[in-house]
Amino acid sequence: MSLTVVGSMAFDDIETPFGKSGRIIGGSATFIAWAASNFVKPINQVSVVGGDFPQAELDALSAKGVALQGVQIKKDEKSFYWAGKYHMDMNTRDTLVTELNVLGDFQPVIPESYQGSEFLILGNLSPQVQLDVIKQMKKRPKLIVLDTMNFWMEVAMDDLKKVLKEVDVLLVNDGEARQLSGEFSLVKAARKILTMGPRYLIIKKGEHGALLFHENHVFFAPALPLEDVFDPTGAGDTFAGGFIGHLAKTKDISFENMKTAIIVGSAMASFCVEKFGVGRLREITQDDINGRLEQFVQLVNFDIDLV
Repeated sequence: MSLTVVGSMAFDDIETPFGKSGRIIGGSATFIAWAASNFVKPINQVSVVGGDFPQAELDALSAKGVALQGVQIKKDEKSFYWAGKYHMDMNTRDTLVTELNVLGDFQPVIPESYQGSEFLILGNLSPQVQLDVIKQMKKRPKLIVLDTMNFWMEVAMDDLKKVLKEVDVLLVNDGEARQLSGEFSLVKAARKILTMGPRYLIIKKGEHGALLFHENHVFFAPALPLEDVFDPTGAGDTFAGGFIGHLAKTKDISFENMKTAIIVGSAMASFCVEKFGVGRLREITQDDINGRLEQFVQLVNFDIDLV
C-alpha cells in the first residue's frame, strides 16, 4: 500500500486577519504527508531541505510512518521560505516573500526502497521536475496524481502539457482550470482538460467544495461550513493527502471510491484550516477523523418525496 509523495518542505510566515504565525513549517509534501499518514504507511517522502530545517520536525514525520530516505538535506543551504498575507475573505492573499533557496535547483532522486510504490502524488513543483520523477519510477504506479498552479501555466505550459499526458488525476482550483482550458464554464473546462491526458480531474473551490470529473460523470463534494477558518495555507495539499491516502488504503481507484476519497480529503482540509500550518494535523486522532466524516454524511444526507 506504499505511497510516494514528492513536493516541497518549507518554512511559511503567514498573516491572516486573526493573527500572525511567525516562521512555521509548511510545504506541499509536508501537508500531504501529515494528512495521508492517517490512512496508509509508509509514506515515501521525496523533498529537499536546508540545514536550517528542524530535526524535531523530521523526527515527528518519521514517528508518523513517513520514510525520509528521499529527503535531501543540504546542510550549508537554506530551506524554501514563503511569506504571505490573507485578506478578510481568506480566499485571496498577497505573497510578500518567496525565497526558493534549496528548491531552486532541486533534482529529486527516487531511492531504490521507494521503487514499486503503487501510488504517486506530485505536489506543486515545476513540470520538468514532475516529469523527471515519473521517468525514474521503474514500474508505473497504479495511480499518479498531479497538482500544479497558474504560475507554471504562465512560464512552462509546454512542459505542463507533456506531464499531463503521463498522469491519471489532475488537481487544480477553479481559476487554474479556466486558465489551462481557456473556458469560463467549469464543465467545458473539464471536458477540454480531460482531452489533455488525465482520466480524472478535481477542481478545488476552497470553501465551496470540490468537483470530480471523469468521462461524462460529475460529482460535487461540499466543504464543511466552519465557524473559524484560521489559516487556509496548505488546505489544498491536505485535501490531496486525504484523497490519495484513502485511495492507497483501499487500493480501489474506481470513480465510486474516488467520490469517497474526495469527502475524506475535504474532511482533512477542514482540520487543516483550524490552526496555523500543520498544527491541527499533528493533533487529530482517528476518532476525530471519523467524527468529521460523519458530519459530512449529515451535511449531504436528505430524504425527498417526489409528488
